[in-house]
Amino acid sequence: MSLALQIHRLKAGDRVTAQRWDAFVLACPQATFFHRAGWLRMVEEVFRHQAFFLYAERAGEIVGVLPLGEVRSRLFGHSLVALPFAVYGGVAASDEAAAQALEQEAQAIARRQDVEHLEFRNLQPRHADWPRQDLYVTFRKQILAEEEANMLAIPRKQRAMVRKGIKNGLQSQLDSHVDRFFALYADNVHRHGTPAMPKRYFAALLDEFGADAEVLTVSDAQGRALSSVLSFYFRDEVLPYYAGDDESARDLAANDFKYWELMRRACARGLKVFDYGRSKQGTGSYSFKKNWGFEPTPLHYEYCLYKREAVPQNNPSNAKYQLLIKTWRRLPLGLVNWLGPHIVRNLA
Repeated sequence: MSLALQIHRLKAGDRVTAQRWDAFVLACPQATFFHRAGWLRMVEEVFRHQAFFLYAERAGEIVGVLPLGEVRSRLFGHSLVALPFAVYGGVAASDEAAAQALEQEAQAIARRQDVEHLEFRNLQPRHADWPRQDLYVTFRKQILAEEEANMLAIPRKQRAMVRKGIKNGLQSQLDSHVDRFFALYADNVHRHGTPAMPKRYFAALLDEFGADAEVLTVSDAQGRALSSVLSFYFRDEVLPYYAGDDESARDLAANDFKYWELMRRACARGLKVFDYGRSKQGTGSYSFKKNWGFEPTPLHYEYCLYKREAVPQNNPSNAKYQLLIKTWRRLPLGLVNWLGPHIVRNLA
């Protein structure tokens, strides 16, 4: 007879269970950085959404986790997502029984909370009969053991841009704070017509994840910040996740130099995987990553629809948001940095 499964909910402040949760995540092949317990703080404290971080336990041992966030928005709808503000999510479990039990509990919560839809941001498909979002792909590639081998693995045209950055005397530094990063990031997303995450969110990421969250900033020979990236580290992987660039970064090749420096440092640390992250098909970031020699892998975002008939399209590619994007670009930076966090908390 198999031992009974129990489903529990991780609560804020329960450090003992959070440590057990993270130990499971670190050992579970299906888990990602976004399954870590620290995201509970981001969802509840930073963005003020209700979180349901579920874990399955058998004989006192955690055998599966499913982090969920409930997002209520008049503009973008009411949803339960695994996980808001993350590119990967869904269930991570050591066996199928635990996975199914966690997903069944998620569906029960979704019905109880009267959401419009439940969303799992899976790396691998789990529900062939559920509607799916086919817009996103991820880019992952092996980091080779030798620095020069990684340089030569970059396609010739993009490799020339990296060498241009080196020739321009660009330098990279690790920042212990988010000040330079946020200035570049906020200006960058404003130019693209989208709201910025709040600065306190990035500060909370560094505080919560410690050495596993890092800011690398590229500056010119005079010390002027040009490009910056906030990356996550998980097992033997590096995940550049949020980034920003000055308008002059393109001419100086600072963006390419930034990612090369991140890869070079990761190689020196003995890491094995460079996760370039999610992109929408047909976008500039998609093409940029392809030009670096990365091949796209589809992401399997699966939906259980309760009070809507189609998968939501809450992204800048949706034509109905184009007027808002154009208007946002014209607003003063100080205003959008104040207003943006109130909007972006619902763009999960």
